[in-house]
Amino acid sequence: MCGFVGILNKNGFEVRPEILQSMANAIHHRGPDEEGIFISGNCGFFHKRLSIIDLKTGQQPMAYQDFTIVFNGEIYNYIELKNELIAKGHLFKTTSDTEVILHAYQEYGDNFVEILNGMFAFIIHDKRNNRIYIARDHFGIKPLYWYHDDHLILFGSEIKALLKHPEIKATPEINHLYEYLTFQFILGEGTMFSNIYKVQSGHYITLDLNSWKLNSVKYWEPDFETDMFHTEKYYLAELKKILDDTIKQQMRSDVTIGTYLSGGMDSSLVTIMSSMLSEKPLKSFSGAFHEGPEFNELQYARIAAQKANAELYEIFPTQQEFIDLLPKLIYQLDEPVAGPGLFPQYMVSKFASGHVKVILGGQGGDEIFGGYARYLVAYLEQAIKGSIFESNEEAEHIVTLKSILPNLPSLKQYLPMLRSFWKEDTFEPMDRRYYNLINRMGTTRNFLHPDFFNNWNEDELFSKFSTHFNRPNTKSYYNKMTQFDLTGSLPALLQVEDRVSMSVSIESRVPLLDRRIIDLIAPMPASMKFKGGELKYFFKKTIKDTLPPEILNRKDKMGFPVPLHLWSKDKAREFILDTFHSKKSKERNILNTTGIEKIINSEQPFSRGLWGLLSLEIWFNQFIDN
Repeated sequence: MCGFVGILNKNGFEVRPEILQSMANAIHHRGPDEEGIFISGNCGFFHKRLSIIDLKTGQQPMAYQDFTIVFNGEIYNYIELKNELIAKGHLFKTTSDTEVILHAYQEYGDNFVEILNGMFAFIIHDKRNNRIYIARDHFGIKPLYWYHDDHLILFGSEIKALLKHPEIKATPEINHLYEYLTFQFILGEGTMFSNIYKVQSGHYITLDLNSWKLNSVKYWEPDFETDMFHTEKYYLAELKKILDDTIKQQMRSDVTIGTYLSGGMDSSLVTIMSSMLSEKPLKSFSGAFHEGPEFNELQYARIAAQKANAELYEIFPTQQEFIDLLPKLIYQLDEPVAGPGLFPQYMVSKFASGHVKVILGGQGGDEIFGGYARYLVAYLEQAIKGSIFESNEEAEHIVTLKSILPNLPSLKQYLPMLRSFWKEDTFEPMDRRYYNLINRMGTTRNFLHPDFFNNWNEDELFSKFSTHFNRPNTKSYYNKMTQFDLTGSLPALLQVEDRVSMSVSIESRVPLLDRRIIDLIAPMPASMKFKGGELKYFFKKTIKDTLPPEILNRKDKMGFPVPLHLWSKDKAREFILDTFHSKKSKERNILNTTGIEKIINSEQPFSRGLWGLLSLEIWFNQFIDN
């Protein structure tokens, strides 16, 4: 787990080491243990290392024959791959997974990335063929950004590193500003910065250093073509087998491992299964707020910790810490993505960093196994629509009105979502309805300056959304929703996961995001995955003998809520209003500060849309104004 930067001068000028060093210094937190530099003419890499595997001989940049690599992440199946390569005659000098990547590249060529199981972003300088090879993992767990113009190409693990190059200026990408305010993330390769892009998940890029021809290849994406052959019994057995193996592989480390433990289904499972492989009691970390029981699920975390025989460490973040830290956290993110859970997630990570160097969490379970209430909301409307019009938009009735009724009590705490969803036209096509479900603009519009909408083309944005939503082979509504969340919103959550852990120099692993799991689950019939509209139906059935029943049968899913509504009426009020009332903020003509102040002074809740604007304004202050 590390960070790196790279420079390619297309005009042939040699890379200056002091510029590489300056860029790498911006991400020192990603690798405080060691650093290394590689320059070959107009190509240069700088690596910052957080030592996790092969502490003695795993330094980077690492070279093998004509190949040199900088790598961020972990290859969990590196032992198995290494044994295969040894059988083919390869000789290894280290015990690191980094060296395995180099040998696999030499042995198998460009498509070797398909056999890697892990979280990774890396660049290989191939002197033999005078080319560059860049790759990012299947889900986008590990970040990689790049910039290019007529004479310069830059790469970096974080955007802030690219901005340290003397030729780069931080400029906001206005079209993506509308997209951010709608979804609170950016789809595809774009970012909030002009001319700075993500290397997309499941892609590799090759760059010919003779012609400077660049080629991007999508090597993997979830395949939702329905498998009507295998039975539920088969899927249950296979998922159990993969879960056992992924936990076993991700417990590989030369340093101490712990777990995040919220008390939810996913983190509880990871903690309990990890504890079975730990030689001594596992250290687990959880957080809550003192402001009330609706902000505290420690009772469930304690049940899971007891089942796992784990040492549970608890932390209670405060309002003052939120005020003091939020600008720093937005800076760490590079872009303002996702929700206020960023704050407690950082606090737990910082707390954990005093005890462990690697931590496992449950990220990805809701997207793979269907854990979001909005899936049930969407299918409630589908069931009503089918009953009224005696119609069916799918190949089969995934959920009927009769079958969904027993699961509707799960929506008690989501009444505001239901009210908002049904204010718009009902019974529209699936893509339009899901767009409305995840659209944050409804709660944001009144807080924006009227002039801001002059150049907004919502039809164009919806078209972009629809293209992502209506992927081939996603015939059922359920598959369309989960596929979109896997490839659209999950990368934003993973960005938070990466930044909050790396900002305190610990490695965060996400065992449920093993590509073998999604390869198994995606083609499963939707009626099997989402039977009767029960959230995580199949996952629950698979793990029912592992989790305590109090956790397995929970109806009050929280997701680490932050008492922002209470704080915005208390000490945080001045901090929030000062942020919105700054001179630079007024000059931008983006916000309607009168509307914002009115809502903060009222008894109305601090909405997710308002959170998006607060994060955006702090982002402007951190990256653009300064």
